[in-house]
Amino acid sequence: MFKEDNPARDIKSAETIIGASVKVEGDFTSDHDIIIDGEVTGNIRTKSNLKIGPGARVKAEINAKNAYIAGGIIGNVTVEEKLQLTSEASIKGNVNATLLMMEMGAKLNGQCHIGDDSKPEVLSKKVEK
Repeated sequence: MFKEDNPARDIKSAETIIGASVKVEGDFTSDHDIIIDGEVTGNIRTKSNLKIGPGARVKAEINAKNAYIAGGIIGNVTVEEKLQLTSEASIKGNVNATLLMMEMGAKLNGQCHIGDDSKPEVLSKKVEK
């Protein structure tokens, strides 16, 4: 039906892996893929792909090239290319991406800006009845 072509979805190994029993506090930056299955509080930046597993809990500002989200996030998410939310995903924060793919059941509570332009256009025109 839909071609699921998100490099972040298919990562099997990565330079940085935070396992399900691991809790991390602090900021980290990577040039390579990141897989998170545990808990992270801080800021996450990668020039590559980010995969957040179904049991993961993240409280962070996130920046990535592509992201595949199956866990919970509290914080803003900025993705240069593709952001994919599974039915188990939950984001409480603003989202900015070029392309957003959401499965039925995914939860997003925040402002959402999707597209190639870097700044969202604010509409202030009053709607008439």
